[in-house]
Amino acid sequence: MQRAQVAAGTAAETAPVPASPAIEPAAEPGPLSVRLLRADAADRARWDMFVQACPEATFFHRAGWQRVIEEAFGHRTWFFLAERDGQIEGVLPLAQIKSRLFGHSLIALPFCVYGGVAALTGTARAALDAEALQLAASLNAGHLEYRNVAPAHPDDPAWLGKDLYVTFRKEIGADDEANMNAIPRKQRAMVRKGIKLGLTGEVDQDVERFFTAYANSVHRLGTPVFSKKYFRLLKEEFRDDCEVRIIVQGEGAEKRLVAGVLSFFFREEVLPYYGGGMPVARDVAGNDFMYWNLMQASAAKGCRIFDFGRSKRGTGAFDFKKNWGFTAQPLPYEYRLVASQDLPDVNPLNPKYQLFIKLWQKLPLPLANALGPHIVKDLG
Repeated sequence: MQRAQVAAGTAAETAPVPASPAIEPAAEPGPLSVRLLRADAADRARWDMFVQACPEATFFHRAGWQRVIEEAFGHRTWFFLAERDGQIEGVLPLAQIKSRLFGHSLIALPFCVYGGVAALTGTARAALDAEALQLAASLNAGHLEYRNVAPAHPDDPAWLGKDLYVTFRKEIGADDEANMNAIPRKQRAMVRKGIKLGLTGEVDQDVERFFTAYANSVHRLGTPVFSKKYFRLLKEEFRDDCEVRIIVQGEGAEKRLVAGVLSFFFREEVLPYYGGGMPVARDVAGNDFMYWNLMQASAAKGCRIFDFGRSKRGTGAFDFKKNWGFTAQPLPYEYRLVASQDLPDVNPLNPKYQLFIKLWQKLPLPLANALGPHIVKDLG
């Protein structure tokens, strides 16, 4: 017995050890390439999946803006993406505005408050920058413009900026009472006035009533109106992520239109983007109630950021948003001069546009609605 045990032990000790599987060296990453977004649905879906996941991306980086800008305004677009080994690392949507009245620019992205490069790597960002600069030079554009949320080239003197725009963003919660109490007392009283006067909110699947309220409002401000086609395209392209909310007073035959707002939804954010009210809105606190009604409905849907959007310093919209308890956050837009010698200054605060604004306010509304889209398409 003892010998058998020893023999068995010896055999075990001398058995060959199985060879470990070979560890293959990690594959070297492939080269980064930059190309244009293709028209097929699969490529657009990949783009939007990247935008949804990329921390730097915004609603205004979505692929749908290409169709909207081309079909609503007739502008040329270039939607660049940088990819490596089949994975997108960055995107840059660009559109050209070429106007005798307002100049020649390449912008990321016109009609959008945020833009510029959205990337996961510095390599992708640099490659997309180079592509944009090359395109701007080949077009002989006056300037290249990035509508950044955060500075993209803070240490590069070739990129210029100006302190004009701010945005207003604030956290909201699931509790209506807490959201209401977060509104400063004076503004909260206006919201409660609208509630007391029986205002209610409705969601439309078309833009008809919204356009009526919006067109009336911008006409009073002396601003050219966007076309109804533009709003239809926004709703059609972005579907449930584009909501049309209408504020009314009364019921049945007594119901009357007070105000309307078109909003975008992205991740856990709601962005009221275009809005306006009928003349009666001022008397019934229509605009105050409208934003509260949107905030309330959005919080119930799970939104946790209310993005009140861009405003220019020194305007009524700026003051209105501050009165709601929102803090202004500077928007560090960047400009790279190409064929121009000076920064662009196309905004209503420019004194040379004041006479135009006063004349526009005196136009009959139907004429202003007919002429406006031909002018506003080049403002960007």
